[in-house]
Amino acid sequence: MRALRILLIIAVILGALFVVVDRVAVHVAEGKAADKVKASENLATTPDVDIKGFPFLTQVAGGSLDDVEVGIKDYQAATGKAGQTIRVDDLKAHMKDVTFSGDYSSAVAAAATGTATISYGELLKAAKSEPTDIVPGVRAHVVGLSDGGNGKIKVAVRVKGAFAGIPVDKSLSVLSSVTVEDGRVRVRADSLPAIGGLSLAEDRVRSITDFQQAVDQLPGGIKIDQVRAAQDGVDVSVKGSHVRLAG
Repeated sequence: MRALRILLIIAVILGALFVVVDRVAVHVAEGKAADKVKASENLATTPDVDIKGFPFLTQVAGGSLDDVEVGIKDYQAATGKAGQTIRVDDLKAHMKDVTFSGDYSSAVAAAATGTATISYGELLKAAKSEPTDIVPGVRAHVVGLSDGGNGKIKVAVRVKGAFAGIPVDKSLSVLSSVTVEDGRVRVRADSLPAIGGLSLAEDRVRSITDFQQAVDQLPGGIKIDQVRAAQDGVDVSVKGSHVRLAG
């Protein structure tokens, strides 16, 4: 009995030591991986890397990690226009079946899904914020974006000028749908506003109310999949395959 008790105590001690070693190893690996992602993506700050699953060491021995979560607070995505970027906030991506090199200098995920947010302030940069003629003497421009409820964006438009000697000075709100097409966030009015008694061509009005914004070169080659208007901005879901985290 005494020998069995001693064996049990040793087993518990060894198990505890294994857990400690495993957690230290995963912490070190997360730090190295975060540094590699920061350098690979040219980030201003170090991202959060969380290697899921236990034990970590057995995953390492197998040459792949089941689930790795990468979090980037703000990411400057390309817009397709030279020198212009759009900030993507709180990007969190879950990487599945991640294979890696021994020094974590390269890592590739078989698949990835995630979420992020683009604030209305950032998206407003793509809208027609400069006054534009809709008829001779009358100009309009987008002055704000906000949550319109039920997944819609409320587009605030300012119209000002004079037509046929009649002053025009109005603020209008347009409910718009937001979708993704070919990596672009598209905002399109569900119905066009009535602007006094002015007779306006639809394409002229939509040149103000409707706009699109490319969101390119996200980390590892992931792409925007779906979008939905929310309280503080557009909620984004992303996905990708053969996603390169580093190297």
